[in-house]
Amino acid sequence: MKIGFVSLGCSKNLVDTEMMIKYYKEKGMEVVQNPIEAEIIVINTCGFIESAKQEAINTILEMAEYKKIGVCETLIVTGCLVERYLDELKEELPEVDLFIPIRDYDKVFEKLDYMKREITTQNYAYLKIAEGCSNNCTYCAIPYIRGKYVSRPFEEIIEEAKKLYEEGYREIIVIAQDTTKYGIDLYGKSRFAELLAELAKINFIWIRFLYSYPETITDELIQVVKANDNICNYFDIPIQHISDKVLKRMGRKSTSETIWNVVRKIRSQIPNVVLRTSLIVGFPGETKEDFEELKAFVKEVKFDRLGVFKYSLEDGTPAEKLDGHMDDTIKEKRRNMIMEIQQDVSKNRNEELVGKELECKIEDTIDGAYIARSYRDVPEEDGVIFVESNKNHKIGDIILVRVHKAQEYDIIANEI
Repeated sequence: MKIGFVSLGCSKNLVDTEMMIKYYKEKGMEVVQNPIEAEIIVINTCGFIESAKQEAINTILEMAEYKKIGVCETLIVTGCLVERYLDELKEELPEVDLFIPIRDYDKVFEKLDYMKREITTQNYAYLKIAEGCSNNCTYCAIPYIRGKYVSRPFEEIIEEAKKLYEEGYREIIVIAQDTTKYGIDLYGKSRFAELLAELAKINFIWIRFLYSYPETITDELIQVVKANDNICNYFDIPIQHISDKVLKRMGRKSTSETIWNVVRKIRSQIPNVVLRTSLIVGFPGETKEDFEELKAFVKEVKFDRLGVFKYSLEDGTPAEKLDGHMDDTIKEKRRNMIMEIQQDVSKNRNEELVGKELECKIEDTIDGAYIARSYRDVPEEDGVIFVESNKNHKIGDIILVRVHKAQEYDIIANEI
């Protein structure tokens, strides 16, 4: 029996898909890449924001076409969208043979084991250290979909990391909805800095972590990153806004002062650090003054990486009941204004790299050039380095380059 998988949404979802792939392979099924070859198709969906829901529905309908032409016999849909809208999906999508909500994973799959995964990424692997979220931001449905924050045991994570290293992976990306909360539920305090320090003892070339919330970035964590060469000097800090009024309505635990302090502290301790953030514009009640404060903040802080989302109304969240919801055209305009500011910031930050040397890893080739990443670049999220070289390299090789041209998001370099 041939089976194909489509994984949508975040890297945490991808880890679930990788466990499913391993599970079905152990059941004797052949995993195929092209859906036209698959007798069974499994779609692991995201249901986080409206655009993700629409992508999931479109993908389901696209894969259902393979049933119509008699190739696919069984269409299975699982993941966050199913967890959230099971009854509606059953009614509206008769093309689907089986819906599996997250709560039924153990029942259906017997057991999905983090230690048994079919890694689908190239040259790096994700290491999920916790499931769910307990932050309860007013706009976010994740606690309703994935449940409360549940940390994995410390020793189990280290064991998985060592296994990944033995399998040849030299870059790991530590992920959770909020990595800095790791261990609070199990051990009564965050053990994230301790976990990173222990992972650093394994001889990985690069260790990254996503995401770290500003109010729980400790001095200890900063020092662990600073002290270990194989932990990338990279912090992804999803702040969402800078106006205290908006932050309070969002249910965020941080304040403007918290955010400013942590940015200054990290940059003063780690001069070559890369800072990334995500923002939400058009949140209910966001005034022109709030938005101007956000614009000024983005101009002044000059994040190396920045993503902007328009507020998406999520059914059943507290923000749904707030007053001050605004038209999508206003949200789109505000998003575009922030991104225009960030384009200039990003170009200027990249221009600062011209003439400097960077160690980078070969990811692919295109038009006679290599595509690479440095410690500054998270795969699938950040820009890339286009490397001009006369040497022959294979995917995964680490090389030294000198930057000679900057673009808004990518840079061009020569191999030294």
